[in-house]
Amino acid sequence: MAGPNKTLVEAYLDELRGVRRLSANTVESYHRDLKGLLRFAARRPIVTLTRSDLELFVRQLMASGLSPRSVARAVACLRGFFRFLVYDGHLRENPAEELRAPRAWPSLPKFLSCDQVDQLLDEPDPSTTIGLRDRALLELLYATGMRVSELVSVKPLDLNLNGGYLTCMGKGSKERLVPIGRSAVKWIRQYQGTARPILAVSNSPWLFVNARGGRLSRVGFWKLLKKYGKQAGLPCELSPHVIRHSFATHLLERGADLRSIQSLLGHADLSTTQIYTHILETRLKAVYDEFHPRS
Repeated sequence: MAGPNKTLVEAYLDELRGVRRLSANTVESYHRDLKGLLRFAARRPIVTLTRSDLELFVRQLMASGLSPRSVARAVACLRGFFRFLVYDGHLRENPAEELRAPRAWPSLPKFLSCDQVDQLLDEPDPSTTIGLRDRALLELLYATGMRVSELVSVKPLDLNLNGGYLTCMGKGSKERLVPIGRSAVKWIRQYQGTARPILAVSNSPWLFVNARGGRLSRVGFWKLLKKYGKQAGLPCELSPHVIRHSFATHLLERGADLRSIQSLLGHADLSTTQIYTHILETRLKAVYDEFHPRS
């Protein structure tokens, strides 16, 4: 039954791409989850799977060592997939309707202190072409909290440096305006004025290019970020998300409200942003324990 089963899966993925306009990374994650379901179903038609079958599949995912968060995503995928099959007339009832995932406790995101961010930003050598590009990259990432996929997709036409903002295309092709601070504006102007004309091939649409003049990739940025983190002697394993978390945490520490941070980060749901409140709660408890006379 691999053929009909695969056809149903592809139809659902097309729905996610075309109608719901989910990001390519999200669709790929769902595709992996559904390929696991195809292997589990083997020769059985997917439309004959019962609630008990799906519970067994979820238990197998848990036993395989997947994190609770990954299992929770797979369960959400199953509920959506079987709901689609009902709406499309392949099923009368959704066997995954009441399917539940193991509780996925949100892990506290790692972040840098303000001093550590300053150390990181000072690592690139702006007297070199690549160093100037990298300083502008890091400044823009910390100034905006963008996702790495958004950062490497910025085009010169997206920038309004006089106004101090850029237009960002986020997850699900949702566009938002993102403010840029004075420091990032200064370094981007320097990069555009001197380094980019040397690096970029003619008519390149991308703001940040690699040493060969082509578009800087996500992996390429990840590597240079790790390099500068190591040079700066930073204690945590650096990733673009650590900088994104630092951006959000530092705003919260200075009094920004969650709704504003949600908008800046491009979160569709406020509950995604609320993970940052755990950081402040932990810090408040530490301050209380240290300074209150009866703690």
